Amino acid sequence: MVSKKIKAIVKLQILSNEASPVPPVGPALGQHGINIMTFCKQFNEKTKTMEKGMIIPVIINIFEDKSFTFILKMPPVSALIKKAVGIVKASGTPNRYKIGKITKLQVEEIAKKKMADLNVNGNIEAAKFMVEGTAKSMGIDIVENE
Repeated sequence: MVSKKIKAIVKLQILSNEASPVPPVGPALGQHGINIMTFCKQFNEKTKTMEKGMIIPVIINIFEDKSFTFILKMPPVSALIKKAVGIVKASGTPNRYKIGKITKLQVEEIAKKKMADLNVNGNIEAAKFMVEGTAKSMGIDIVENE
């Protein structure tokens, strides 16, 4: 089997089941000459079971023959925290203005979901520490389980 030569790697964040040829998808992929609608249909098909409107990072490998493959990642930690706390936007001044609370159990659930994407070598405590740091930087307090 002859492997194809990669022409470019494109990283995007697209809302689940909402890929369309408008920016950022269209310009990012169009400049490499791949069929944008084919990508959009495949992406939307793969993400149709995910929660609508959730940000999904995607890594697209574009080959010299204009074919492509892509890998879906878990939503960013900040998006998972916003969903868990029930907020739309993080605090502009997290050290002064707190906008919500997250339990240690919710932190652990998010850490387990993101484990594959985090650089923690399978250490759940390190993953929880990273999630807590993100929550604190968003103006969210970490509380004991209720």
